[in-house]
Amino acid sequence: MAEIITPKINITEKPPGHEGHGFFATSLDKVVGMARKNSLWPLPFATSCCGIEFMATMGSHYDLGRFGSERLSFSPRQADLLMVMGTIAKKMGPILRQVYEQMAEPRWVLSMGACASSGGIFDTYSVLQGIDRIIPVDVYIPGCPPRPEQVIDGILKIQELVQSEAIRRRDTPEYKAMLAKYGIE
Repeated sequence: MAEIITPKINITEKPPGHEGHGFFATSLDKVVGMARKNSLWPLPFATSCCGIEFMATMGSHYDLGRFGSERLSFSPRQADLLMVMGTIAKKMGPILRQVYEQMAEPRWVLSMGACASSGGIFDTYSVLQGIDRIIPVDVYIPGCPPRPEQVIDGILKIQELVQSEAIRRRDTPEYKAMLAKYGIE
């Protein structure tokens, strides 16, 4: 008779707090950070080969869904992680910025590949030399194109940032000044 093997279930670690018989207490920042970290909804803004690597990352071999990012959003109003992948022409810059501005707070940006991060090999008048000239970027993934393992590492870095961010950080004068530097209200 065949032995039944039950899969091991990994449970997310609870945030630091006080625990007793029948209760657990922690701060709201830690609970919200943990929930946000494990439920990112990425909006892929893919224009070239980095988009293909992202598709490979979403496939069954790498399975980005195990990090809570399985639900892709193709509407900026329903996404909280903008993933910019590939070459961004200067004519596309206003569209990318509009997509960013339509996203609700809190929102994070991941720049994937050499082209989105610095213009890549295309040092021409028509290519934007890094998306950080028009929108703030939280995590850069290097490579041309980056491997799926690098994409997963970038997602993990975003998750660390999301989990450690205070709920009220977006209301601080520093954050408002950073957005004002980009001309975003």
